[in-house]
Formats: sequence, structure tokens, C-alpha cells
Amino acid sequence: TTWYIWMLVLASSISGLLFGYDTGVISGALVTIRGDLGPAELSNMQKELITSSTTLGALLGGLAGGIISDWTGRKWVLGIADVIFIAGAAVQAVSQTVWQMVGGRFVIGIGVGLAACIVPLFIGELAPTKQRGRLVTANVVSITLGQVIAYGIGAAFESVSGGWRWMVGLGAVPAALQFFFLPFLPESPRILLRQGNRYTATRNLSKIYGQATPEEIEQRVRLMEDSVQESIRITKETTFTQRFMSVFLVNENRRALIVACGLQAFQQLCGFNTLMYYSATLFKSIGFNKPTAVGLIISGTNFVFTLFALKYIDIIGRRRIMLYSSPGMIFGLGFASVSFYFLTKQTNGVLVDGTDYPKSWSIMVLFSMVFYVASYATGLGNVPWQQGELFALEVRGIGSSLATATNWTGNLIIGATYLSLIHKITAAGAFGFYAGLCILGWTFCLLCYPETAGLSLEQVTQIFKDDFGIRAAERLRREKADLRADADFYNTGAS
Repeated sequence: TTWYIWMLVLASSISGLLFGYDTGVISGALVTIRGDLGPAELSNMQKELITSSTTLGALLGGLAGGIISDWTGRKWVLGIADVIFIAGAAVQAVSQTVWQMVGGRFVIGIGVGLAACIVPLFIGELAPTKQRGRLVTANVVSITLGQVIAYGIGAAFESVSGGWRWMVGLGAVPAALQFFFLPFLPESPRILLRQGNRYTATRNLSKIYGQATPEEIEQRVRLMEDSVQESIRITKETTFTQRFMSVFLVNENRRALIVACGLQAFQQLCGFNTLMYYSATLFKSIGFNKPTAVGLIISGTNFVFTLFALKYIDIIGRRRIMLYSSPGMIFGLGFASVSFYFLTKQTNGVLVDGTDYPKSWSIMVLFSMVFYVASYATGLGNVPWQQGELFALEVRGIGSSLATATNWTGNLIIGATYLSLIHKITAAGAFGFYAGLCILGWTFCLLCYPETAGLSLEQVTQIFKDDFGIRAAERLRREKADLRADADFYNTGAS
């Protein structure tokens, strides 16, 4: 992978950093706002409203992002997101009422949704085939780094009067930085070819494949052109509505959509983002004196194990890493459920602030959360964002938008119901429920998710022709491996 690729990935992944920061920072803000927005203390309903408004905005932004990018190109949607990030940060920082804060969080959410949809799509179309999983995962590393920074800043301002305003306002800084870098980022070669700009597409590919000969670059351009010409033909002969419906009606597209949306639903319904939004509230309830600092352990674990995925996702493969890591999530959530049961026995299963809970069980809750988050970050935290590789070019933006919207719909459900769910069925019941959903998600991956590591974007679209492509993907991967082995053999012999 050339320095050029890493520079453009780092620049575009600033959006991922903002995604992580703006979703993570609210955890610390919720426990420090106190009476600054009117009420002496925020109610559970007000906390859920502030949290879920971001998710509602992200749902709308994610739904629009891929579709808009099919017309404008990928990178300019990042510019729109940056402007929205800056505006949302400013509105939050000056909020005087709960509803103003809700409005600022909603605006931020639109930017988060756009970034969540476009960055993996943009990187996936620019990345070399062998490094695609790793480079898309680099964006997830940025997301988790943003969450770590958010918790760190939250801990720093935890005891400062009005410090939450600094927490939310500082999100404008990375957005402004990326907006400055935006003119220097290349557009996706496939988008350029679809726009008829072959010269720039070839030049960009030459920079991406820095070690390739001009003949090899030309061969890649011709292969892309074959796929793009089919996309152009479909685009010219169909309306947007027809292409949108083809995602559901054409077998290959529908299977790709089921896999992409299924993975995104799994990522959210496993309950992970309850920790991102409410970890400080949760740890405060079970007796930790510095809940935001303890939340930093969770976000730090997420970051470290996402680095593991960055290293091994193209080596182990997407499917295998999901099948291996999901049982760890199930164990972590199950153990958390048991720990909460014994922790809250004295309060009849209810978490009551100020109660002197047994420290041993509080530590067990923290351990189970760390184990769960480590397993999540290794697989489910990053694999669903490989969604863009599943779709044909003519529906890639639409498919990515629908998958991202599924993610944020699940996020909205989890974020808006978590505190109420704990109230209704206790913390032990809630985390046991999430464990059950993880078992369903693992079964889905086993039956429906094919291995796409090592396959080109054009090859991935072929595997859904007859079924979910688990066997077809393995056959294509073996054929490519045999071809590489033969080429290495002849090259060795020639030398």
C-alpha cells in the first residue's frame, strides 16, 4: 500500500473520527449538564430524547448520503457533512434549553449519517483489492479513536462548570480541518469513469497502485470500464425509482441488501451503543466515583481491538472473523447479565444511584463489558462497514444508503429504549436480552454471509447470482489463489 493511499485514507477518515467523537461525547455530557438546560437534573426521558435525536438525524443523513453521492461524487458529500458538523457543534455549545440541545444533536446526527455512509464507500472504491478490508477498517479505527478522545475530553472537563459545552463544541475543529483537505482528495476512479473522465481516473489509479506498470494500470482501467459501461447503460435506460426498486426485485441485489442490512442490524441490536451513550450513567449507578474515566476503559478497549481487526481482517477474512468473535460477545453479555443479577439483589434488580453495591460485582460488570467490547471491536464493530463491496456499481450508493439507514434505525431503537428497558426488565434482563439477539446474529452470519476478502468489487457482485454465495465465494477465492501460485511458480522459474 502506497503512502498516497494512506494519506487519502487518513484525510477521509477524519469523518470517522467525528462520527466517533460526536456519538461518544454525549456520554460524559449527560452526567455534567446538570441544571444548565433548565431542569435541575435531566430526566431519563430527556436523556433518551437528546441521545436519540442524533440517531434520527443520522438515519436521515445515512439514507440520503449514498444516493446523493451517485450524482455529485463521493468526496463532495464529505464536504457537506463537514459544514453540518461545524453547525451542529456550534448549536450544542450555546444551547440554553433541552430542545435547543435536541436540535443541535439532530443536526450533528445528519453529519454523522452522511459520514457513516460515504467514508467506507469512498475508501472501498479507492482501495487496492488486497487491502480493501484493512483500509475500510482504518476508518473504524478513526471512529473508535474519536470515542476515546471524547471520553478523554469528557474526563478532563467532568469537574469544570459548563465543561460539557467545551466537550460538544470541540467537534467543530476536526471538521474544519477535513474541509481544508477536501480539494486535495481524489474522486473514486469508478465515479470518474462513469462521468467520462478517463484521464483523471487513470492518473488516480496510477497513484493508488504505485508499483504497477502502465500496462497493468491500463488493464485495470479496462476492467473497470466494462463494469462501468454496464452501470451507465442501466442508468440511462432506467429511472431512479426503477433502480431503487431493483435493489429489492433483482435477486443479486436483494441478496446483497439482505446481507448488508442484516449485518448492520446485528451491529446495533447487540446493544453496543448503549455503552457509548450511557456508560458514564451506568457506571455512576453501580458505584464508580469517576464514571467518565471508567467509560474511557470501554472506549480504549474498543480502540485497541479495532487495531487488531485492522491488522488481520484481510488475513483471517470477514466471515471467519465474525464467526470467531461473536461467541465472545455472547459470553460477555451473558456474564454481564449474571453480574447485574447478583449486584442488584439488595435493590430487587433495580439500579439505584447512591446505593453501596458490592465492589466485587461492580468489578465483574466492568470485566464483562470489557470482554464484550473486545469481541465486538474484533469483528462486528468493523465488518458491517464493508457494505459497499457487496453491491453492483449502479446500485452501490442506494444499497449503502439503505444499509446505513438500517444501522441507524437499530441504533435509534436501542438508544431510545435502553433506559426504559432496564426499568421494565432490570439491567440483568436487558443484557440477557442483548445476548439472545447476538445468538440470532451469529446464526445469520453462519448461514448468509459469504467471504469477500481478496475478491475485487466486480467479482463480489457475481457471487450472489444463485444464492447467498458462501460456496461461490470460496470457489472464486481458491481460483484466485491458484492463479497467484501459478504466477509465482513461473516467475520463480523464469528468474
